[in-house]
Amino acid sequence: MAKLKDKVKTALDETRMLMLGSQILIGLEYRSALEPGFEKLPAASQCLKMAALVLMLLVTGLLISAGSYHRIVEKGEDSNELHDFVTRVMDVTLLPFSIALGIEFYVATGKLTGSTVGALAGISFALLALFFWYGLEIICKPARAAAIRKEQNMERKEALQAKSETELRDKIDQVLTEARVVLPGAQALLGFQFATMLMDGFDKLPLSSKQAHVISLALMALSVILLMAPAAYHRIVEQGEETEHFHRVASYFLLAAMVPLPIGIAGDFFVVLRKVSESTPLAAASAVLMLLFFYGLWFGYTIYRRSRNPRAAQVS
Repeated sequence: MAKLKDKVKTALDETRMLMLGSQILIGLEYRSALEPGFEKLPAASQCLKMAALVLMLLVTGLLISAGSYHRIVEKGEDSNELHDFVTRVMDVTLLPFSIALGIEFYVATGKLTGSTVGALAGISFALLALFFWYGLEIICKPARAAAIRKEQNMERKEALQAKSETELRDKIDQVLTEARVVLPGAQALLGFQFATMLMDGFDKLPLSSKQAHVISLALMALSVILLMAPAAYHRIVEQGEETEHFHRVASYFLLAAMVPLPIGIAGDFFVVLRKVSESTPLAAASAVLMLLFFYGLWFGYTIYRRSRNPRAAQVS
C-alpha cells in the first residue's frame, strides 16, 4: 500500500489535473463575454454562461484550498487529515465541474441546433461526466471497501512504529507541487487577460471597467511572479540544495501569491458580470462575495482549523 507521503503527493497531482482545465474554462468565460457573438445569444444562454463561470470559480477556490490547508494547518507536514481534506475537495469539485461542462455544451450546441437539441446535449454530457466521476466509483467502491480497510489498518500500525515527521525532501517536493497546482492556471488566465485588451468588446467597456481589468491583470501578474520565485530562489540562493530554509521561503511565496490572486479573479468577474447584467451594484456585490469565498476558504477556514488542531499547533 502507498505510504502517506505518496498518497498526499498523488492527491496534489490529481488536483493539478483539474486545476488547469478549470482555469482555462474561466479564462474562456471571461473572454466570451466580450466577443460579438455573446450578445447574439439568448438571454437565458447568457445567464447560464455566467452561472457556469460562477461554478468554475467555486471549483478553482476549492482546488487551491488544498495548498493553503497544507501550508497553514499542517505547516507542510503530511497527515491523514490533510489527505482526507484533499479527497473531500476532489469529491465536491467534480459536481460543479460537470454541471458547468453541461451548460457549455448546451450553449454551444443550442446555438447551432436549437434549444431542445442543445438541452439534450448538455444534459447528456453532464450525466456522462457524473457517471464516470461519481457513478462508476459508487458501483465499484463496495467491492474494494474491505480490501482498502485492511490496507489502511496495516498502514496505521506501520505509522505508529515509524517516525511521524515528513522528510525534508518530501516537504519541498510537495510545496513545489502545490505551486504547480496554481501556476499553470494563473498563467493561462494572465494570457487571456492580455488578449482581452485587444478585443473590440474591451473598447466598448466603461472606463471604470477597463481600469478594473488592468488592476486585475497586474495582480494576476504579481501572483505569477510570486509563484515562479521559489524556482529562482532554489537555483540561485540555495544552489539546488534541499534545506529547511528553502521550504519555509517556498511556503511564504506560495501563500503570498494567494493574496493578490483572488482580487485579480474577482476583478474580472466584476467586469464580465457588469457587462452582462448591466448592473454595477449586482456585479460589485457578486465580486465581493466571490472574494470573501476565496479568502474565507484559503485563509479564514485554515487558520480556524489550525487553532483547533492540537497536532498542528505543535508542528514547528
